[in-house]
Amino acid sequence: MAYLDHAATTPMLPEAIEAMTAQLAVTGNASSLHAAGRRARRTVEEGARRSRPRSARGRARSCSPPGDGGGQPRREGPVLGPARRRPRRTRVLASPVEHHAVLDAVDWLATHEGAVVEYLPVDRHGRVHPDALREAIGRAPESVALATVMWANNEIGTIMPVRELADVAAEFGVPLHADAVQAVGQVPVDFAASGLAAMTVSGHKIGGPYGIGALLLGREHTPYPCCTAAARSGTSAPAPSTCRPSRPSRWPPGSPPSGRRSSPARSAPCATSWSPPSGRSSPTRSSAATRRPAPANAHFTFPGCEGDSLLLLLDAAGIACSTGSACTAGIAQPSHVLLATGTDPDLARGTLRFSLGHTSTKEDVAAVAEAIGPAVERARTAGLS
Repeated sequence: MAYLDHAATTPMLPEAIEAMTAQLAVTGNASSLHAAGRRARRTVEEGARRSRPRSARGRARSCSPPGDGGGQPRREGPVLGPARRRPRRTRVLASPVEHHAVLDAVDWLATHEGAVVEYLPVDRHGRVHPDALREAIGRAPESVALATVMWANNEIGTIMPVRELADVAAEFGVPLHADAVQAVGQVPVDFAASGLAAMTVSGHKIGGPYGIGALLLGREHTPYPCCTAAARSGTSAPAPSTCRPSRPSRWPPGSPPSGRRSSPARSAPCATSWSPPSGRSSPTRSSAATRRPAPANAHFTFPGCEGDSLLLLLDAAGIACSTGSACTAGIAQPSHVLLATGTDPDLARGTLRFSLGHTSTKEDVAAVAEAIGPAVERARTAGLS
């Protein structure tokens, strides 16, 4: 199979499998007080808790314990925590293109804590502009509890101008959280230089195991325990510290670094890329790096097709891809990300995401080039009928 769904999860790296396998044979609950428990706790403290993805540079005040849910609870914690710690501030600002783990946490605050949720406007590429954040906070700065904007979009690959957004939030003393699950390994991620108050990452996107995630907090911020979020009691699992990013430099020789300008999906009739191609100007005034999409993510729309039909046709041809987030697979409705960009709902239903990783090869892309044209024709015929 040509596996081109690394944005959903990427295969574990051999060194990560080796490190985790070694720990599976060791007995001891890290919460126990006896010698075996203390040994397990030491493994957690000295290994997993200190280790962060090498591309997520920067000093952080703390990392939450690994082992209880990967990216999802890491995304929830920094959203619920600041809002609960600042109860007099009732406004929560979020981009409408966030992963559902963040949107669900925001919705929970509105339903159970009386928060007033405001969604920031995005441009046609799903990007939040600093001026939009400044205008939203500036209406009543003293009422804003926090803002959350993802670093890289998991569906269309849009890179947010995180540094500029963090500078705006800092002007008003508002903590900014970024979901960096899709950014780590694809673009340079420096937590200390980002200006963020909090950032979340997940191991299984960069060659680690499922269920391992990390929450990075600035030193001036304190974790807040939330029973519905990441800070929960229980058994901590030692996490291998060998995960590495699926950045282009780690891909096998001959594999494509982006897949956008020369992507075989463009050979299909009327296939169009969703994010602005590298090197092409964008309405944003942010740095050039934010005007380019995540390099391992290629998102296309095929007018007249149902995305699910295309996915299954390609699957039958031995090609694994997706129509968007794996967390919404099987839901018969257009992507909330594309709808937020102003995309027509019918057009938003005919999309596919091809995402590359450390096992991707030139042959994988060639397989898509061969299969995509016939798949589109069959999907369009099915759609017309």
